[in-house]
Amino acid sequence: MNTKDFDPKKFLANHIQTIKPSGIRRFFDLAYQMNNVISLGVGEPDYVTPLNFREASILSLEKGYTAYSPNAGLIQLRKEISDYLYNKFNAKYSIENEILVTVGSSEALDIAIRTIVNPGDEIIVIEPSYVSYAPIIELAGGKVVTIQALANFDFKLQPEQLEKVITDKTKGIIICSPNNPTGTVLNRRDLEKIAEVIVKNNLLVLSDEIYSEITYDESFTSMVSIPGMQERTILMNGFSKGFAMTGWRLGFACGPSEIIQGMLKVHQYSIMCAPTMSQFAAIEALKNGQEQVRKMVQSYNDRRHYIVNEFNEMGLSCHLPGGAFYVFPDISSTGLSSEEFAEKLLIDEQVAVVPGSVFGKGDEGYIRCSYVTRFELLQEAMQRIKRFIDNIYTTEKK
Repeated sequence: MNTKDFDPKKFLANHIQTIKPSGIRRFFDLAYQMNNVISLGVGEPDYVTPLNFREASILSLEKGYTAYSPNAGLIQLRKEISDYLYNKFNAKYSIENEILVTVGSSEALDIAIRTIVNPGDEIIVIEPSYVSYAPIIELAGGKVVTIQALANFDFKLQPEQLEKVITDKTKGIIICSPNNPTGTVLNRRDLEKIAEVIVKNNLLVLSDEIYSEITYDESFTSMVSIPGMQERTILMNGFSKGFAMTGWRLGFACGPSEIIQGMLKVHQYSIMCAPTMSQFAAIEALKNGQEQVRKMVQSYNDRRHYIVNEFNEMGLSCHLPGGAFYVFPDISSTGLSSEEFAEKLLIDEQVAVVPGSVFGKGDEGYIRCSYVTRFELLQEAMQRIKRFIDNIYTTEKK
């Protein structure tokens, strides 16, 4: 059999060939191949999943709960999610048809987009944005419409910006608060102004609230707590960030029953169900996890102030994030592009950061740094970055 003429690339769909790999993962993979690297790249809490969460999962295994769960998730977990959202935001969701347990909040976003988007539908994305948003929309046949959030507004979406990009093809908008990569938090007043535009134009909101447990200066406000918005919002959340459960791959989506049941169809055929043992850990997290979460957030808060002060003292303007665990300093004064800066920093000083350009076309000149590495390593990383900056300025003067 002659296989010389066989080219596997010819069998790839056009949209797969044009989608770029994740810029975040590229720098993570580069760092993994090097020695003595301090990674400020991937958003991974440095805490081990709390013991009682792990013990709940182990106990479920010992009791033999190793089979598939219901497609929508364990009824006990859906009940805990329902109680959690009611206690936090006074939002009531039916455990029968308005809550879906997913494989991380990433799956929730993916199947939400696949459920609502027809070819040519427009979904608005606010940049800088998480790297998955645009590709997921494009893979579903939708059109990405971007809005550039501006540093002089603390990277907050302005209602007039939203008004300008809405067309008769606009179906919805993705809102991420607290934001990845900027850490910006939209407060109640911010959300109310945006909600007015959304209601006026009859749009759907996909509210990515994966960092909702991690806010510092004011309590988190969910879009679903704004009057009139619960019925037009798909709330997406999970356990990875706030509960230090990244590897457990567990999230959830809540929304109008018609949309959640549509998402359930996609979930049934592509995933079947989320991992059963992870769901038992999540039940314990929601029941008895708030004290551990509070301690983790306090630790992140200390690191937040430290890293922001360090960057500003270096002359790299850095706004104080209100949530999540990222900073987004402006490195344009160095004369390097964000990708050049990240690559040179990794090679010269073995510190991994993510170039701002991967989060949007308008975010050149920034880098994203995660500050959930151990404090001693964070201090060492900042010393290395300072040395790197000093060397750049010294070279420029010669």
